[in-house]
Amino acid sequence: MRVRGGGSKPALSLRSCQDNAETLDLSGLKGVIDYQPDEYTFTARAGTRVADMAALLAEEGQYLPFDPPLAERGATLGGTVAAGLSGAGRYRYGGIRDFLIGIRFVDGRGQEIRGGGTVVKNAAGFDFPKLFVGSLGRLGILTELTFKVFPQPAAFATVAAEFDGLSDLLGALNAVTRSAIDLHAVDFAPAKEGWTLWVRIGGLPTVLQERAQALQSVVSTGVGRTSRLSLYREQEEGNLWKTARSMRWLTEGAGLVRIPLTPQRIPAVEEALSGANATTRRYSVGGNLLWLGWPDVSAPEEGEREAPQDLHCLLLDLDLQGIQLIGRARRGIAQGKGDYGEGEESPLLGRQLQNAFLRRIAAALDPEGRFEPW
Repeated sequence: MRVRGGGSKPALSLRSCQDNAETLDLSGLKGVIDYQPDEYTFTARAGTRVADMAALLAEEGQYLPFDPPLAERGATLGGTVAAGLSGAGRYRYGGIRDFLIGIRFVDGRGQEIRGGGTVVKNAAGFDFPKLFVGSLGRLGILTELTFKVFPQPAAFATVAAEFDGLSDLLGALNAVTRSAIDLHAVDFAPAKEGWTLWVRIGGLPTVLQERAQALQSVVSTGVGRTSRLSLYREQEEGNLWKTARSMRWLTEGAGLVRIPLTPQRIPAVEEALSGANATTRRYSVGGNLLWLGWPDVSAPEEGEREAPQDLHCLLLDLDLQGIQLIGRARRGIAQGKGDYGEGEESPLLGRQLQNAFLRRIAAALDPEGRFEPW
């Protein structure tokens, strides 16, 4: 059995290495159960759309600081937790595991289990909430989730800088991330000519302009020369990060792969991608995460003779791991490095960790193997 929510990440919810797996649609399991603005917490059913919850929080001047991606594509709270996804806002306040404080789920025996609580200060029992972040539906079926939230800053501003090459950008990135300025998000991506860096700050409108000027100074001096700078405010600024969160920058028809890494590994990654069939990409969380657009090998262009380079093997060579959220990426013994059979599929790409602890947890929660295996 596999679980499907809003369908915003079809590579996770629609594929399986087992032909007889059934899909359980949780899109109807939605709605807010409890929301306490004064306590900065809410509890909602797993099928509740992230966008709907964000709109409700905004009415009270609150938000989910980890900036959950794919909200505009219909992502649900349960799917976001199961996939372990956090957006650009993770840079300042931490990821989804830092805001999920309670869950209810159904295990492989059909029993409903509760973990965590509905208050921020809670340390009772086994920490099921964090265990289920990134579990991909393999430990149980999430039914209810409790999050803590934060007050939303009164205003945001984003400084954008253009650089001729990657080395210049990485120099500025180092200067920005080492500065004393309180940053909300740091993203960058290759452009038609060079690279673009986006740095977001938030706070009171009366001091935001002064802080933005200080940030521009840091970006400019980070590489020892004046960069091409732009400042975004209000609706234009909000649309900039909405585009990033919804992945509207992704090339039409491309798959989407999430790859954790560190800034020090970016030059090697870029060298490997320069000779590959990568389409578009965006580095986020200060260079600690790569959102990679990759050709969908299940739907080749008409007349295409050669399949795109196998991303699984490329990540293995870089000693990295990724998870495909959109599209299809076959991996099998034909490439020589996969551990799936010919024609079988997995959204997990690159180096895989053999985690005996998680396998024991899965065996305890799902002894009959009703959910897809680890």
